[in-house]
Amino acid sequence: MTADLMDRTEMAESDQTPLDALFEQLEPVPEGYRVEIVEGAVYMSPQRAAHWEIILDIVEQLRAKYSRKQIRSDVRMDFPGEMNGFCPDVAVLRKDAQPTKKGHPRYQDVEFVAEVISRNTANNDYGSKKATYATAGVPVYLIADPYTGTCHLFTQPKDGAYLSELTAAFGVPVDLTDTVIGLTLTTAEFPRD
Repeated sequence: MTADLMDRTEMAESDQTPLDALFEQLEPVPEGYRVEIVEGAVYMSPQRAAHWEIILDIVEQLRAKYSRKQIRSDVRMDFPGEMNGFCPDVAVLRKDAQPTKKGHPRYQDVEFVAEVISRNTANNDYGSKKATYATAGVPVYLIADPYTGTCHLFTQPKDGAYLSELTAAFGVPVDLTDTVIGLTLTTAEFPRD
């Protein structure tokens, strides 16, 4: 009984959440993979060359306007809902963003998320994660799908859904000038997979 009480006391003092404990159990992650927890389920995805090229292209374009400190890639962020520890492919934080006590970016500071589809986790990006980003109030959510050669832009989050959706083929610029991002993303060099 004393050991059980001691374990609970140590956990309470450490402020470790069940999500923290689950991520801790998953370490170390094999090289070339990333791990996310979506609604309590663990997903491990390999990074593919096309996936990385699209991420890098988006980051390079965002760097024209945003500082390095505002752009994140594959960094854990805890989002609303039960056990949602996402690692967005690309995220832009507000200029005045402050990390949590544990050093993670706060979802309240996220202005833009881009996810590049992986075959095994596409349903998350189009489903659970899209709904979670809308619930969190992320103003701009972009999905780049190298399998279909399309981008899907979601804006105007309200009540757990995005009110506006635009689909564009790779090669067609994605106009974000009327959003908090304020620029146009070119997609001409996005590779198909």
